[in-house]
Amino acid sequence: MLSRRLVRQFLALVDTGSFTAAANQLHVSQPTLSAGIAELERTLGTPIILRERRALRLTEAGNRLLVHARAIEREFGLAERWVQGTPPPAPPLRLGVLSSIATRTMAAVAARYAGAGTALLTLTDAADADLRRRLAEHRLDAILTTLRTAEEGELLLEEGYAMILPAAHRLAAQPLLQPEELAGETMIARRSCEILAETSRFFTARGVRPHFAFRSANEDRCLALVAAGAGVTTAPVSLAGPGTVAVPIKGYDYRRRIGLIVAAGHDDLIAASGLRAVLQEAV
Repeated sequence: MLSRRLVRQFLALVDTGSFTAAANQLHVSQPTLSAGIAELERTLGTPIILRERRALRLTEAGNRLLVHARAIEREFGLAERWVQGTPPPAPPLRLGVLSSIATRTMAAVAARYAGAGTALLTLTDAADADLRRRLAEHRLDAILTTLRTAEEGELLLEEGYAMILPAAHRLAAQPLLQPEELAGETMIARRSCEILAETSRFFTARGVRPHFAFRSANEDRCLALVAAGAGVTTAPVSLAGPGTVAVPIKGYDYRRRIGLIVAAGHDDLIAASGLRAVLQEAV
């Protein structure tokens, strides 16, 4: 029989993405959680979780179960609060944000939901593919990410890429950089860059093969090193902050479109939360 215990174990596993984290969240041992998921699969007569090398993935049956499991848990919670005479809290808003969105933008969004009386907000940052997977699995209500087509999502920002230089750099005052001028520069590699492969091909084709002093997916560290004068990097212009300047590069004409994509059936939640207005102001 499908029990609430099994439903909660399944939801914890989906939301955390690992047996270890889910077991810690539920305050049970990992073998206990594994046994519960196995029991759930026996009860349903089909696998619901694929245990891959570095991640867990839901089967088709698991995705179908997830929709009902969330509804079941929500109804359990409503029933408990109704019996106890406690008004149900507003559901938390789960927003996924592309890792290369500027930290100050994420901070501005978080600050708008930090006051009393506002909707609860949970922010998750990840790469585009990971955000889209979580959205499809109903682990996020909406994502702020790059839009792939003109019809996809709600456009909030369109911007170009440039060379981010220390403010005191010898080339910082130039209106446009020639790629060849960067041949002798020390570079900081942003591993979270959406156009990393295109950038590599761009400079290689022009004979620019700089020394890389640092490689990281941590945007703040990369930009801090640039501000400190340790190197230069390519990035969307919105990532330029204190101590740095963004200077365009001739022929480096890439652009990105950042927008909001809402999970199917979650439009009312997004409208009630006022998220669109908050993002339009913050981005």
